[in-house]
Formats: sequence, structure tokens, C-alpha cells
Amino acid sequence: MEPAAERKVSEQEEQMQPSQDAPTAHVEEEDEAEVEENERRNGELKAGLHPLRRKLVLWYTRRTPGTRSQSYEDNIRKIVDFSTVESFWVCYCHLARPSSLPSPTDLHLFKEGVRPLWEDPANRSGGKWIIRFKKAVSARFWEDLVLVLVGDQLDYSDDVCGVVLSCRFNEDILSVWNRNASDHQAVMTLRDSIKRHLKLPHTYLMEYKPHDASLRDNSSYRNTWLRG
Repeated sequence: MEPAAERKVSEQEEQMQPSQDAPTAHVEEEDEAEVEENERRNGELKAGLHPLRRKLVLWYTRRTPGTRSQSYEDNIRKIVDFSTVESFWVCYCHLARPSSLPSPTDLHLFKEGVRPLWEDPANRSGGKWIIRFKKAVSARFWEDLVLVLVGDQLDYSDDVCGVVLSCRFNEDILSVWNRNASDHQAVMTLRDSIKRHLKLPHTYLMEYKPHDASLRDNSSYRNTWLRG
């Protein structure tokens, strides 16, 4: 009887093995992605270019007011991606300025692999910092925010997913999306970093909203938390 019992225990241990390997597979995927990124940067350096730390993707959303169209996800269009300082400036110099964009329009600049959607795996546990601007001044702050993201200058930069410019009828709204809304220290440190890099006047309030709250009320900018 003893050998049979030992065999049964051994079989149970073997059955448990695949679940133990799952975290290893996830780590291997992250390692492969890092290897690919290093290869990209090395290739760009050899070509005499200045590689960014991360490849970025620019997206565009335009909705016709007063009409029921396709879903928000179907309205999002990828414009271009870039991974070097040189390719960024080529793109940015041809990009329309906020004052020339119709309302409502959204521009999304996000890290490669992250879609500008609340439901995306990189975003669904996170949220966004929101700043509202008069249209006369929004272009300068949008440019500063883009340069900060491209330069990877924000604190907790690994937690940042992307930035958004939302052109509306009476105002323009800038938002910075992060991965983890429950990490209070990371969220508040990101707020202070945004203020510092944008040289934001004290008269401007910054609001925060988790993406799960946006999913519940189907709104990006209503019912936010005022955080100063």
C-alpha cells in the first residue's frame, strides 16, 4: 500500500506543476520584450539616431456632435508611431495645433502596446489626472506635456500610460493616465510631478478619476475627485 500512496502523491505534485510555471512564463514574456527594446535602441544608436526609452503611438478620435455613431473604440484611429527624437519632431511639426482642431476631438499619445481605452489591461486598474484650460493657453501646456512624456521625465514614469488632449466647445482638457489608481503615493507624486514640469499656476485645480468610475458612469470628466 505504501508505494501506491507515494505514487498518488507524486501524481498530484505533477498536476500542480503547470500552475507553478505560469508566473515564470509571464516573466519570460517581459524579458523578451525588454530584449526587443534593447535591440531597437542599439540599432537606432548605430544609425546615428537618438532613441527614446519607449516607443510611443499617437491616436486620434473625432466624433460628430448630435449623432449616434459607432462605439468609442471604433472611432479611435492610429496616426503614427515613433521611437526616436528625430522621428518625434518630424511627426510633431506636422501635427495640428489645438486651436485648429474641431470639437469634440481627442489626441492620445500613449506607450506602444497600450490602447487609449479604459478597458485596456494596462489601464483598467488605473485612472487619470485631469486639468482644464482656456483655449487661449492650452496649446502651450499640451506641448509641454508631450515633451515631458517623450522625455520620460515624470516621476513614477513606469506607471504612466499616456497623455490626452480633449478639445471641447468651451475648454480644452489635458489628462495623464496611470496604471494603478489604488497606489496613493504614486498617484499623488505623479500629480506633483505634473505641476512641477508644467509650471502650473496655483489657480489651476487638478482632478483625479479612476477608470472603473468612468466605466460605471460612462464619462471621462464628470464626477471627478478634486485634489488641488
